[in-house]
Amino acid sequence: MHHFDYRNGELCCEEVPLSAIAEAVGTPAYVYSSATLERHFDVFKNAFAPRDVLVAFAVKANANIAIIETLARRGAGADTVSRGEIMRALKGGVPHDRIIFSGVGKTEDELSFAIEKHVHQINVESIAELDALSRLAAARNARPAVAIRVNPDVGAGGHEKISTGRGDAKFGVSIAQAEALYARAAADPHLSPKGLAVHIGSQIKDLAPLEAAFRLLRISVERLRAAGMEVTRVDLGGGLGVPYFHEPAPPSPDAYAAMITRVFSGLDVALAIEPGRAIAANAGVLLSRVIRTQERPGRPILVLDAGMNDLIRPAIYDAYHDIKPARAPADAEDVLTYDVVGPICETGDTFARNRALPKLNDGDLVAFMSAGAYGATMASTYNARALSPEVLVRGGRFSVIRRRWTVEEQIALEMLPEPTP
Repeated sequence: MHHFDYRNGELCCEEVPLSAIAEAVGTPAYVYSSATLERHFDVFKNAFAPRDVLVAFAVKANANIAIIETLARRGAGADTVSRGEIMRALKGGVPHDRIIFSGVGKTEDELSFAIEKHVHQINVESIAELDALSRLAAARNARPAVAIRVNPDVGAGGHEKISTGRGDAKFGVSIAQAEALYARAAADPHLSPKGLAVHIGSQIKDLAPLEAAFRLLRISVERLRAAGMEVTRVDLGGGLGVPYFHEPAPPSPDAYAAMITRVFSGLDVALAIEPGRAIAANAGVLLSRVIRTQERPGRPILVLDAGMNDLIRPAIYDAYHDIKPARAPADAEDVLTYDVVGPICETGDTFARNRALPKLNDGDLVAFMSAGAYGATMASTYNARALSPEVLVRGGRFSVIRRRWTVEEQIALEMLPEPTP
């Protein structure tokens, strides 16, 4: 569900016409609905009720502190994968004891920071990382909570580049290695092993691979307990898909929660899940303006002021985003087939080919739907372009939550070397 609908012929975010936002902040611009963010979080939280499950929003999906704060007020934790994301989670009001720190390439500086901030748990992904964490904890007379990330060799995800649970993926360790690492952590006076973690991919549209991975995790917990070790937590990661376009709907959070409840029935563990895309994707759009239409043999090319630097998902994942005009088309039959492109000097800067859209003219506004996740967070300044602003809507009001980062500001960070004597 989302809160982007036509009202009096204008596409609105909640009660605010997108045209009003474009007039105020220019284009391209990201626009988010606070009501959608809150509703999506509540759906996940309520799906497990009355069981209290840590719903840790995956900050990589949308790292704006205003988005994090909106969710933190509902009780969200944060799944983080860098020092910067931990800092953003804390700045956004997430309590330190609701922050999970994951990632295959944590530096010693990042591990030290996580220890000092007393995060909920650090998901360890290798023997070398465990040893480094132990040494850093000893130096600080600390005992951080640890979970071991399991790679269950169960592949899933909407694209091979976001499938993280196969045996040849860079993430986690095998189940046998995980159990050995857990025993090693249990014998270490500087570590406090709490549980196991898993995350097998993103944009998953079938519960079967998730269930297979979770069942393997349960078996591993039971083995560790049988060996005399205490295991109190299971972190199930994220990855539940969202409907990016008209296709069979992915499983609902209710179905997801029912499967998890069934798999872990009778096993006394605290559960954590890490949804990101499923909360943020349909809560945001990328607003763009038509620069011009180029007539070409076959079909016209619609050139927008948003480029792959603003929304890179179509270029790297072949992702589909529905495109809607900001003004409702007057004639439903006046439809053309376009190639939709941006201004970047790359052939890959193509959002869609053979896309049927209402006839659009120079200066018209369009919205890329389902752009609230992995849109602004993956944006760049390629081709020396400004970084798009972000806007958060609540009811009939909107706030700029990140202003446009201009080229002048970017250049101000750079400097020429000292002249050679």
